[in-house]
Amino acid sequence: MIRLFTAITIPPQIGQGLLPRQAGIEGARWRPLEAFHITLRFVGDVAEDVAADLDEALAQIVSPAFDLELAGAGCFGEGADLHAVWAGVAESAALRQLQKGHERAARAAGLKPESRLYTPHVTLAYLKRPSVPEVGSWLQANNLLRSPAFRVDRFGLYSSWQTREGSAYRLEREYPLGL
Repeated sequence: MIRLFTAITIPPQIGQGLLPRQAGIEGARWRPLEAFHITLRFVGDVAEDVAADLDEALAQIVSPAFDLELAGAGCFGEGADLHAVWAGVAESAALRQLQKGHERAARAAGLKPESRLYTPHVTLAYLKRPSVPEVGSWLQANNLLRSPAFRVDRFGLYSSWQTREGSAYRLEREYPLGL
């Protein structure tokens, strides 16, 4: 079994602008620069043959390259269940179309449909029983976040596993856009 997801990597120059925002929530597990990405489709644990089928389906995606911007900030969870803070992504029809292509590819590989609403974001920290007022202050301080536009000309299939510091990721395959 291999744990997989598909994503767009955040360019280092854009990620550098996020690093100063990683403060102000006691006990937060801030993610390193190399972990910044926008998930397109979480796959989860799958057998090697399903991973191969997914790879084949992802290789069939045809999409133009496009520009994206990060915009705003948010969190997942409420109250005592707050579990992550993130940088948002400005609305993009091209990103939504690409994500739908990933959902079709996942279904073609035999995966169940994703039941959660797609919320494009870059996870900045994972939280465990944070102070709700601290998270509220962090959100208020970062809600006007805006990055320069960056070009998306590829996406990747990543594996992930748990370490003491949190999840670690490895690029398994990269797929070009703009064909």
